[in-house]
This record gives sequence, C-alpha cells and structure tokens, in this order.
Amino acid sequence: MLRRCVACRNLRDRQLLWRLIRQADGSIALDQGMGRSAYLCPDRACLEEARRRKRLQRSLRCQIADSIIAALDARLGTDDAATVKAR
Repeated sequence: MLRRCVACRNLRDRQLLWRLIRQADGSIALDQGMGRSAYLCPDRACLEEARRRKRLQRSLRCQIADSIIAALDARLGTDDAATVKAR
C-alpha cells in the first residue's frame, strides 16, 4: 500500500516509511499500534522539514515531544552508520 510522506509529499510503499501513531491515550508510538498515523521518509531532510514546518503536529493533531524527534534522529544515525559499513 502506498502512503504519503508528510514532509516531501512523495508517495512510497508504507514499508519504506516511518510510521508515527497518536494512540487513544494521547501518547505517540513509533511503528506499532493503532490510531491516527503519519508517515515520514527515513531521510534527514524530511525529518528536518517536518520538524521545521510542524508537519507531524498538523497531521497527528497533537504536540510532538522533542524526545520523539530525537528518537527519529537517532534512528537516522544508526541507518547512516550501517550504510557506511556496507560500502
């Protein structure tokens, strides 16, 4: 199934995107759970664009804690390291 990145607006297969979920209790979960979802490319430019323009807040209709952004940024760091090792 195709989903749209909230930052770059490109359509991609949902398995290639990060999923952020606003759960019924108001908490934010990454990749697992049921609730209102927003999708984001695993790319530093998309993460920065979503943070700068508050795209995740708008899409999920709630505030996004800095810890969620930091967790996504940390995922990028591990993905970048794995890419460098693969080369």
